[in-house]
Amino acid sequence: MSVRFPGDAVAVLAHGGEDPLPPLRAASLFHLDLDPLFTTTLAVIAIVYLYGVLRLERRGDRWPVLRTVAFLVPGLGGIASVTLTGVGTYDDTLLSVHMVQHMVLSMIAPIFLALGAPVTLALRTLPPGARRALLSVVHSRVVKIWTYPLFAYGLFVVTPFILYFTGLYRLTMENDLVHQLVHIHFIGVGCLFFWPLLGLDPLPGRWPYPGRALLMLLSTPFHVVLGLTVMQSTVLLGGDYYPSLHLDWANPWTDQRVAGGILWAGGEVVSVTVLAVLVVQWIRQSEREARRVDRQLDRQEAAANARAAASARAAAGTADAAEPSGDGSPEWTAPWWEQQGGYDPIGSRDTQGATSR
Repeated sequence: MSVRFPGDAVAVLAHGGEDPLPPLRAASLFHLDLDPLFTTTLAVIAIVYLYGVLRLERRGDRWPVLRTVAFLVPGLGGIASVTLTGVGTYDDTLLSVHMVQHMVLSMIAPIFLALGAPVTLALRTLPPGARRALLSVVHSRVVKIWTYPLFAYGLFVVTPFILYFTGLYRLTMENDLVHQLVHIHFIGVGCLFFWPLLGLDPLPGRWPYPGRALLMLLSTPFHVVLGLTVMQSTVLLGGDYYPSLHLDWANPWTDQRVAGGILWAGGEVVSVTVLAVLVVQWIRQSEREARRVDRQLDRQEAAANARAAASARAAAGTADAAEPSGDGSPEWTAPWWEQQGGYDPIGSRDTQGATSR
């Protein structure tokens, strides 16, 4: 979209528009430059997400506020800030602005989209049939391949090298459709890489935290290499595209060195931040696991105590049944001669007299 900014010097828009493009200023970056496709898409996604949260609230369920904020503000808002503002206007005029946009679309916004857990929200709000369909998609073979950490890692690392060191970058500057598709590709690759690492949604084949941290650590050198290569290159990215703009307020070589520095430093900052988040998640997961084990041990101990008490009660019942009546001494029974009443072992007077007679 061609727009006019107030300013002193003027230049021709990168895509050949007739409106003048002034030197880059801070105010220019915050100027709205609404693209119909991106504006509509982002608005629909935000509305659907908020509708899901509202349904949960009406049902009496709780959805963490931080997830909503992460998804809407730095997630969708991050995408909007570099595509629907002056950043999107200057991204094909200055390589440094393009690098800022690249970092946000591929490394910053996807992180917060993943932390917003939209798949989990959908699973909690969709009807049973749609929920089963979504689960079948999430656990399908295609999704398993695309979200496999090493596959996503390869896409994430290789994409910028293919873009910037082939003729593809020049094509994205001159063809608006390809330019927009590259934006979508950046977002998609970033989501594929960061969703299995940091996301809270149920994804197949997710690695344990040590493996995730190692994978993030291995991605750091590539940002350094890419940034230094751009900074020290003796060839302008895009060939003579930037010199052909004839911007008297921008030097393509200086701007390329700034762009390489942004890519290098930005990659380092994001990598360290992601590693810190992974460590925090790892610690919390370990604490949850410890609490789960403690509860399981408590249940086992309570069950063992209940069995012991039941055994003790059973043993006590058996002893009560076998215990004699009264005070515990055997009951006295008269001998048979007394029971019959006709025999006196020591002899009585009557019996003796009768005997002597």
